[in-house]
Amino acid sequence: MLNGFEYKRVAVAEDVSLNVAVAGTGTPIVLLHGFPQTHLMWRHVAADLASDHTVICPDLRGYGDSDKPADGYSKRTMAADIVALARALGHDRFALAGHDRGALVAFRAGLDHPDTITHLACLDVLPTLDMWDAMHGVTAAVGFHLYLMAQPPGLPEQLIAGAPDAFFGHFLDVWTNDPSAIPADVRAAYLAACRDAIPSIVADYRASAGIDVEHDQVDRAAGNRLQMPVAVLQQDWGAALGYDAAALWRAWAADLDHETVPYGHFMAEEAPAEVTKALRTLLARGAQHGS
Repeated sequence: MLNGFEYKRVAVAEDVSLNVAVAGTGTPIVLLHGFPQTHLMWRHVAADLASDHTVICPDLRGYGDSDKPADGYSKRTMAADIVALARALGHDRFALAGHDRGALVAFRAGLDHPDTITHLACLDVLPTLDMWDAMHGVTAAVGFHLYLMAQPPGLPEQLIAGAPDAFFGHFLDVWTNDPSAIPADVRAAYLAACRDAIPSIVADYRASAGIDVEHDQVDRAAGNRLQMPVAVLQQDWGAALGYDAAALWRAWAADLDHETVPYGHFMAEEAPAEVTKALRTLLARGAQHGS
């Protein structure tokens, strides 16, 4: 639980409700978690931002305490969930920040709902189309989970269910530079949530090897770009995998602030003050653009 936040269940689609924590007053910002986590990853950043913003922290569909339908895991559908959630809470326009899987949902929301998303922050991802293009040769072994969960239904779910704590715990271990940033009780909560969501987590990843790529390809062919101010915080994966992350993001964002950071993947937990500062800088930059 996020201290000081009110918890609600909000219907966002037919037979789909999201678990959401809300606190604060002021201009709204929605924070979307990544894998293998829940909204708890924002516990430090959310508390800070709630001093002068309305902060909305949902569990994505298929994760945490949100509903887990059998399908509907395209980032387009998941982005529509977030827009519906904000509207249900009284916000027709809002800032949006996402980490990892949540950043892919945020990216799609920015493309599909340009008049709704006022500012966009993405933490430690590449857009889906670019991600697959960047993965090649033996260096792609770091993304083995992407290929595993891209397989047809059945085998990935069975393999992961055989040792879920080992599978999900692996990423919590190897993707962090500071293990103390994820204390034992939070780690246990993440693992428990993932154990209960294996089919939907796999479905989320599987969509990114299919329909999400198609949606990105359509936007790229049409020349569609993110029109709101965009901030990206990323580890220097490009140096290892041979790509220019800032250039890839610049192709999608007309107004981009890209920063390579020294933190581990779970940067909202490892460096919450720095992440919060980056989000506040983005929001101020957006205000100067009249958003």
